[in-house]
Amino acid sequence: MITAIRGYYENGKVILFEKPPVKTRTEVVVTFLTDENKPPLNSIKRMPGGLKGKVTLPEDFDEPLDDLKEYI
Repeated sequence: MITAIRGYYENGKVILFEKPPVKTRTEVVVTFLTDENKPPLNSIKRMPGGLKGKVTLPEDFDEPLDDLKEYI
């Protein structure tokens, strides 16, 4: 099984963004993605409302789904 998990390298350690799906000692391959023009991960700030106007919901979003009628 091959699983990719994002993370970052800092001060001699690799910090993963999520827990790996393995319980025992496992061989890994670490790939360093470097881009001189890209800011470090810890300097990127989220902007509230950054997707405003880019995401829409259909008018019938709250209506029951036909596929689930037998369960309702």
